[in-house]
Amino acid sequence: MDLKQHIRNIPDFPKPGINFYDISPMLAHPRAWHYCTAKLAALVADWEPDILIGIDSRGFLVAAPLALHIGCGFAMLRKQGKLPGKTIAHTYELEYGTDTVEIQADAIEKGQRVVVLDDLMATGGTMAAGIDLIREVGGDVRGAACVIELTFLGGRNKIDVPFEVLLTYDE
Repeated sequence: MDLKQHIRNIPDFPKPGINFYDISPMLAHPRAWHYCTAKLAALVADWEPDILIGIDSRGFLVAAPLALHIGCGFAMLRKQGKLPGKTIAHTYELEYGTDTVEIQADAIEKGQRVVVLDDLMATGGTMAAGIDLIREVGGDVRGAACVIELTFLGGRNKIDVPFEVLLTYDE
């Protein structure tokens, strides 16, 4: 199945000059979504994760059903102020300023094998920050995966774990 047929490109969203790769059509197509989840499961299975971490917010859509599919736990990495209870934060540098991601303090047990997932890898900043935060709380990050990678932005160069992707766009 050609999953690219189920990805919609929306020019100038969220601002002029940005092409947004929308997975919504794939989510709405049961066969395509099942195929995507099965392919991702095959990619991350060798890492033997105890828990999958989904990055806010479309990463939740990828990681949660994948966790069910492979029989492991799921937790969320969110923007600051979005999670209830005690959280642990990690602030990281952006091109112009900083941003902060958080995880619930009890989401990961020390030594758990973790795989980080998102729908799309662009510049890699949020993925790298998530990996750093997971390590700070004692997680053993085995790898990361995305549905889509924008290879021309070089995001995978910012992460230091094995990385798998289903679809690449070169421009």
